Amino acid sequence: FGVVGTSRLYDGHDTRDSYVTWIEPVNPVIVVELLSQSTKKQDLGEIETEGKEIEAGPDKPPSKWEVYESILKIPYYVVFNRRNNEIRIFHLVNGLYQEVELTQGHLYLPELGISLGLWQGSFRTINRRWLRWFTEDGELILSPEEQALQEAVEAKQEGRQEGERSLVLRLLNRRVGSLPQPLQDQIEQLPLEALEELGEALLDFAAMDDLVQWLQGRKEL
Repeated sequence: FGVVGTSRLYDGHDTRDSYVTWIEPVNPVIVVELLSQSTKKQDLGEIETEGKEIEAGPDKPPSKWEVYESILKIPYYVVFNRRNNEIRIFHLVNGLYQEVELTQGHLYLPELGISLGLWQGSFRTINRRWLRWFTEDGELILSPEEQALQEAVEAKQEGRQEGERSLVLRLLNRRVGSLPQPLQDQIEQLPLEALEELGEALLDFAAMDDLVQWLQGRKEL
C-alpha cells in the first residue's frame, strides 16, 4: 500500500508489519494485491464461482474488493500476478472501480507525484520482473539499500577520478612545464576515461603545443 501524510514508522520508532486504518490519520492512496489463485475471483471483484453466485450475509465478511472499494474507498487498487507479470489496475470513479490501462507501461498517480510499473533487474539478489515505483519522468526510485550502494559506487568513482586527475597534472607539469590556468581548468573537467587517455598520450608530448592540440582534438570529436 502507499500512504501519504503519515510516518513510515509505527509509533515513530518501529517498522510497520501492518496498517490499521481505524487508528491511522489517513487511508492509503493505493493498494497492491499479489494475486492468489485460491482467492483470485474475489480479489478481482468477481461474485460468481463455478456458476453459482456467492451469497452475502451478515456473518459473511466482505471481500478485499468490497473493503477497498466500498469501505475504505481506496483510489487505486492494483492486482499483480507474479506468475505471468500481469498487472490489472482499477481506479475508483464515482464510488466504483473501473479498470484502466497503463500508459507507456506505467500508472501515474497524481496524488503521489510518482508512477508504478514493471522493472526488469536484480532486487535483493533475485533477478526477475518487479513491480517498482518510478518518478513522474519514468526514472526508477531506488530503495534505501540501492541508494546507499549507488552512493558508494559514485564515491569510489569520484576518488578514482580525483587520483587520476592529480597524477596526470603532475606528469604534465614534468613533461611540458607548468600549465597555464586555462589548460589546467580544461583538464580538471575531463571525465575519467579521457584522463586515462591523456595519461597515455602525454608520454609522447614534447611541448605545451602537443597538449593544446590533444585537447583541441577532443573538442572536435
